[in-house]
Amino acid sequence: MARVIAALIRHGDYHQLPDTPSAHQPFPLTTTGEQQARAAVTGLQAEMAANGWELHPVIDSSRLLRGWQTARIIADDLAQPLPEPLRVEAFDELAERGLGSAANLDVQRIEQILRDDPRFDPPPSDWKSSSRYRLPLQGAESLMDAGERVARHLVARMSALVSNVTQDTLKLFVGHGAAFRHAAHHLGLLKFEQIAQLSMYHVQPVYLEFFPDGTWRHVAGEWKVRAVSEALD
Repeated sequence: MARVIAALIRHGDYHQLPDTPSAHQPFPLTTTGEQQARAAVTGLQAEMAANGWELHPVIDSSRLLRGWQTARIIADDLAQPLPEPLRVEAFDELAERGLGSAANLDVQRIEQILRDDPRFDPPPSDWKSSSRYRLPLQGAESLMDAGERVARHLVARMSALVSNVTQDTLKLFVGHGAAFRHAAHHLGLLKFEQIAQLSMYHVQPVYLEFFPDGTWRHVAGEWKVRAVSEALD
């Protein structure tokens, strides 16, 4: 049976508002982020050549601009030696953790909103990085919620792929570091305590093999050991 491999790719560096949880910021890649995406192509090509993987023609990306741009750059540069163009399909399911009605507000403003609302307790001091805390605001998710959403998407897409390919196949997913790490926990690849200890390098894939019985295995690419002060996304 042919193998199917998912490459989880964190978007490149982007124009991020200061002291603002990454959430759903609608801003583009920086010049550095564009360079990171282009540089990643060489590594992807080398990994495919070394393992004999065929590239699936559809790249799944987050709908957030930084994710889509990263996927588009990779698709354009990878497509040069391929017989047909690669397609990028964007999905809400691959977005980073959403803060609901507090999206794109800075930390000070969010905490003031909670203090001013008599229905809510103050958030814990580590609320931004807490895996299980969910802002008590309409539409908000916890990091675990976001990871579960991403994990469902990965399982659905890879389950469809495993029954339809005849050659070992690599499929690319471009999204966000925190959501991917929490998804990896839901998929049985990371222990809970590892979520906070690890991050992802910009546009450097982590390769995960999916098996027909629904299990996963980490086969290549390195998680990044996360500094305490590092942004979650």
